[in-house]
Amino acid sequence: MAKEKDTKTNAMRILDRNNVVYKVNTYESDEFVDGKTIADKLGQDYASSFKTLVTKGRSGDFYVFVIPIAEELNLKKAAKSVKEKSVEMVHVKDINSITGYIRGGCSPLGMKKQYDTVVHNSAKEFDEIIISGGRIGSQIIINPDELIRVIGGKYDDIVI
Repeated sequence: MAKEKDTKTNAMRILDRNNVVYKVNTYESDEFVDGKTIADKLGQDYASSFKTLVTKGRSGDFYVFVIPIAEELNLKKAAKSVKEKSVEMVHVKDINSITGYIRGGCSPLGMKKQYDTVVHNSAKEFDEIIISGGRIGSQIIINPDELIRVIGGKYDDIVI
């Protein structure tokens, strides 16, 4: 039982507290590898595998966007979605201080603060999507509506 506790991340503990059914998938990796490489290695569909991106709005507020791994965030659509004049990607060196996560292990769940989060509307097409589990080598497979409920997020069209 102690080993199980060691493998739980903040993201998983939040799901447990909210009585959300999810699955965990792990893979071997010691450093950042892009989502497409991981999906290829694990035989996962790009369309249902999502990455978490952190941005900063002109107001100074931070926003989180969850998009398919093969897609690119449209900064104009993203800004409009969160009612900002503009948003820009956060520098990799700042991700840990803002979220508590490192690049490649950033989950929309369990950040230092729950930022406004937008999930690309294609997630609604799936019963389950794959997101980061909160550390490199860990994935959470979750119903997208349950993710939205727990993070207080919304769906929108935010990719190019």
